[in-house]
Amino acid sequence: MVRCFLTTFDNPYSPYEQFEQWYQYDTDHGYNSSGLLMRLAHTSSQFTDNENAYEIEKAIDQIVAADPLNVYKKLKIEIKDDPALAESA
Repeated sequence: MVRCFLTTFDNPYSPYEQFEQWYQYDTDHGYNSSGLLMRLAHTSSQFTDNENAYEIEKAIDQIVAADPLNVYKKLKIEIKDDPALAESA
């Protein structure tokens, strides 16, 4: 499955594979990308994972389109399905 992430052009870390380092860099530089994304994404515990992923991608697209300083970018990452999760479902 493909998932989208919000990051900045200058952040050298992956928000998927190196979240702690990515988050530390993001907050140290005053971006607060996670907070911005949470304010704009209309997610819900009532939605499926795919519905929430769609809402997150829409919010990321809004942020990138409205970014006058060209700070933010959207990352699309292919994430392999976890067989252990499929068995427990």
